[in-house]
Amino acid sequence: MPSQSAVVITGANGEIGHALIERLTEHSRDAVIAMDLRDLDASMARRCAQVVVGDVTDAATFERVGEQFDVRAVYHLAAMLSTSSEKQPERAQSVNVDGTLRALTFAMSRSARRGERVSFLFPSSIAAYGVPSLDEKRRAGAVDESQFNTPTTMYGVNKLYGEHLGRYYARHYRQLAQEPNPPGIDFRSIRFPGIISAFTVPSGGTSDYLPEMLHAAAQSKDYACFVRADTRIPFMAMPDAVDALLGLAAADASKLSSVVYNVTAFNPSPEEFSRFVLRAFPKASVSYAPHAKRQGIVDTWPEQLDDSLARKDWSWSPKYSLERMIEEYLLPNVRKRYA
Repeated sequence: MPSQSAVVITGANGEIGHALIERLTEHSRDAVIAMDLRDLDASMARRCAQVVVGDVTDAATFERVGEQFDVRAVYHLAAMLSTSSEKQPERAQSVNVDGTLRALTFAMSRSARRGERVSFLFPSSIAAYGVPSLDEKRRAGAVDESQFNTPTTMYGVNKLYGEHLGRYYARHYRQLAQEPNPPGIDFRSIRFPGIISAFTVPSGGTSDYLPEMLHAAAQSKDYACFVRADTRIPFMAMPDAVDALLGLAAADASKLSSVVYNVTAFNPSPEEFSRFVLRAFPKASVSYAPHAKRQGIVDTWPEQLDDSLARKDWSWSPKYSLERMIEEYLLPNVRKRYA
């Protein structure tokens, strides 16, 4: 019988994955099993009880998780993001849906093995929304989890379906089966807004215009923003995103009224954000050259998210306001990077 309690992190090479590895190995007795397409760097690998290199769409990847581990939780971070998914929608379907199905199936098998539910944490996205017009977006105000669930991007479609898959596996799995079902999974999902990191170099994501602006300015480069100056969607700092994921994971199941929760912190326009950036880096400049297709996608995402359900059910609250994020998190770390 397995003896060591463990958590599995798919997509472990991302910044959230690294942060989870650090936090869990410092504050939890659980062993960490990291899973990614690429091997982890040595400093991260040393913290893990096992590193599995493989594709989440391949069942054999999950089969390599050691039999000695009692897996109690899965953090399913592996995904193709919005811009890449639009370029390769069929590949996105495979990674974002088939990969999620593989992870859910693995969690179900481990639930049956241990005789109690495995927790499954699923980062979803603001891309799951699809507001039909800019006028309606501005009228809507703060949008809750049940509104405008008509995404226009492959990534958003995949994430919304992932939420529904998780709900099915948690509440309705094989509901007509004659034989007793396994205990199931404890599925919990967060719809993240745009996430701003001081450490990850932006890679062209649809909500990357604010971090792109910051990283360009820190190098005294001119930046042409690919959305309008007045564009507004919600954002949060990367440390708050990690805290939210761990906070939801630790929440008392009896107090959770949903399987999907919004979280958010602030929603500056590029023009508002640029004032902070140019004050810190006066040699830089910011202009606006909206890309019609990318602007169209961003315009379908809400200006604000209503996260009152998360605040009520599991006491969610961000630590970073816009000003605190810039002064205490972004500027010190970005300056250090480009010193």
